[in-house]
Amino acid sequence: MLIEGAKRQYRRAMKPALLIPATVLALAVLQFALAEDFKTINGKEYKNAEVSRVEADGIVIRTKTGISKIYFIELPKDVQERFLPKPAKTPPITARAWIELKSWAAATKNPTSFVLFFVGGASLIAAAVFAIVRSRLS
Repeated sequence: MLIEGAKRQYRRAMKPALLIPATVLALAVLQFALAEDFKTINGKEYKNAEVSRVEADGIVIRTKTGISKIYFIELPKDVQERFLPKPAKTPPITARAWIELKSWAAATKNPTSFVLFFVGGASLIAAAVFAIVRSRLS
């Protein structure tokens, strides 16, 4: 029984000891896998460059010589298409939602109708509160 418990503790202690070097090795290989070569339309080459971030007007790369920013207009079309930020796709607005949006905009644009809308909502809430209070007191 004691030997089984010692074996289990040994196995638990060994897992992190094997996991840490494997993780470091995987990260090192992944870093080299992400590095690539860039060539601008002007002919300037960036070897083993790693893209650190994509900005609205270009990409920031890191090489062994330092950090550089390459604007999208300096990159070939295929590289531009790969790194250009894609606009968010919004679903098309339905006719019903458009009518509701327009009616709400019209109601808030006219101050009189907006006040009437507000007073009507407040009176409905007050009526509900009075009904609840009256039913509890009776």
